[in-house]
Amino acid sequence: MSHLNVIVSAIADVAEGIRHFTLVDAAGRELPGFSGGSHVVVSMRAGARTYRNAYSLLSPPSDRSNYQIAVRLQENSRGGSRFMHEQVQVGTALEIAWPVNLFAISRVGRKHILVAGGIGITPFMSQAHDLLRTGANFELHYAFRSPRHAAFVDELRRLLGPRLKCYDQSQGQLLDPAALLSHQPLGTHVYVCGPGGMVDAVLDTAARLGWPDAHVHHEEFLAPPVGEPFAIRLAQSQRVVEVGAEESMLEAMEAAGVDVPYLCRGGACGRCELEVLATDGVLEHHDHYLSEDERRAGNKIMPCVSRAKCTFIELNL
Repeated sequence: MSHLNVIVSAIADVAEGIRHFTLVDAAGRELPGFSGGSHVVVSMRAGARTYRNAYSLLSPPSDRSNYQIAVRLQENSRGGSRFMHEQVQVGTALEIAWPVNLFAISRVGRKHILVAGGIGITPFMSQAHDLLRTGANFELHYAFRSPRHAAFVDELRRLLGPRLKCYDQSQGQLLDPAALLSHQPLGTHVYVCGPGGMVDAVLDTAARLGWPDAHVHHEEFLAPPVGEPFAIRLAQSQRVVEVGAEESMLEAMEAAGVDVPYLCRGGACGRCELEVLATDGVLEHHDHYLSEDERRAGNKIMPCVSRAKCTFIELNL
């Protein structure tokens, strides 16, 4: 995957636990273009270990002078978000992957309903600029715990006006997926990004109301869970890679010099899917990509977020 060398040119706290970073090309050039909903993967080197996290791009796609991302400090962070909050300063050099869009606005949608919860507002920042530029029919529904957790809300109010609907949980304002998704015109698409419970509620409601699968879009960058250490046996190279309790299978293989393709690193895109040949335990699937039938079959795994309760797992790699 091609990478870009960037410098952090500005940092600002935009909500409780959420920090905003502006990145510019290290050589002063324009950055590659991107479309609304795109993300970049940021590589963070901490000693002998490298963390790679995906972050949505916030800036207007028409502005190639910089990229903007926002990072929420996660409780029990394994290192990525903590590194960004505690180690990165103005002037810090970072390496990022070229932008990738796995959450694009449909070109055939007649209306677009954007649903954000908390830090899930980030992909909609760039999408809103694209939708405004094209004159699309859209509305943004933004749910947050309290005003101090509402990143970018003032900017969005200025930008979107009546297109923005806010739900302040501290004031008892709750987003009702059924009320939102009922009685929408034909050709409407819905997009949701936020906590797992919100994403699931919107997806389940859309399915119950008969929305076509192709009209329902979601994004959720999952953090790999911790677990017990185990070993990966690589069938093709006959290598063995040890996976620690606080690293993902993908991170362990990368640290061992094994090249595994990826895009989202969050269990959503399926790019890192690997074939499971054998295990002496149980696979723990944490992705949003595999179907229930595929999970039950036990012959596929997404190493970016999933792991196993076992002493070994053998992969066709």
